Amino acid sequence: MKHKLALVNGRIFTEYEIYEQHALLIDSDLIAGIVPEADVPEGFELMDVKGANISPGLIDLQIYGTGEDLFSAELTVDSIHRIEQNLLKQGCTSFVLTLATNTLELFNQAIEVFEEAKPKVALGLHLEGPFLNAAKRGAHPAELIQKASLELLGSVVEGKEDVVKMMTIAPELTEQECIDYLNEKGVLVTAGHSAATYKEATHAFDHGVPAVTHLWNAMSPLHHRDVGLPGAAFNHDAVCASIIVDGIHSDFETVKISKELMGERLFLITDAVAKCDKGIYQHVFNEDHYTMPDGTLSGSALTMLKAVENCVEKVGISLEESLRMATLYPARLFGRHDLGNLNSGSIANVLVFDQDFQVQQVVFQGKRII
Repeated sequence: MKHKLALVNGRIFTEYEIYEQHALLIDSDLIAGIVPEADVPEGFELMDVKGANISPGLIDLQIYGTGEDLFSAELTVDSIHRIEQNLLKQGCTSFVLTLATNTLELFNQAIEVFEEAKPKVALGLHLEGPFLNAAKRGAHPAELIQKASLELLGSVVEGKEDVVKMMTIAPELTEQECIDYLNEKGVLVTAGHSAATYKEATHAFDHGVPAVTHLWNAMSPLHHRDVGLPGAAFNHDAVCASIIVDGIHSDFETVKISKELMGERLFLITDAVAKCDKGIYQHVFNEDHYTMPDGTLSGSALTMLKAVENCVEKVGISLEESLRMATLYPARLFGRHDLGNLNSGSIANVLVFDQDFQVQQVVFQGKRII
């Protein structure tokens, strides 16, 4: 028997609309529509959200782990499932599990584990490396950074396109045939850990690189004599960029300027890691972020909902636009029009949160998680 649920007594945010005194209808695992509360059809269980906000489930295209589960250091099916459950409780109903620069052998092991896990929340893997620029490596080990070739790319992509969904590369060091190959395989290519000049970055954006990884971090700076990768992203109407809004990776004023210049092309990620004392990435928690043992900034302690809250409270972006940065815009870039909105026929992933940005309810594929 199909389960039918109607969320009532809340503010419903979907794409560019806000509904009040309306009900969000869920039929089985899909959104069935938004109707006036007086018009809820028979057979729907009413769920009173008590004046809270109702939004699509949040989407994170770059996250390495949660709690004490750093996927690259704990390559197990159980680790993936724990990460999924933790993120669902935070209101993140879709994510791309990310691996920083490592050996290609480890990447292939991770792909095998991911396939075995058959995850429902994780959309795939984001390989952030090893085809980066060592000059902008950040916490990535220089000795594992390589120049991309068709042979190396094929070793982690060929026949694994259902798992490897994103890859961060340094475009100035990557041949066009490699970018073309990734596009042919349906891999979302994004520019990051890069020292690209404005000219090099713009050329990449014109030839198969539609996005930028964690804008401002680990890239050529914006200088008045060479505006670099950030300047190229600002000036290119079709390019999107992710940004980490924790006030540490980028100052909140930097986020404000970036938003004014990029508009709907700027979207949120957490870049969140997990406490870890083994393997290549030994992340040490420092109050509100993570560093490597030598003090190098290595990841955030954000949740997607906290990033939304920071956009509203610290940057001055409206709640509805901040939510789009965490739902509609990443879904659009990822090519998933059935996620990131509450349109009829979309997957019923829903977050309910109060005025203090505390999670109240989570619905995943039509089922109440919280």
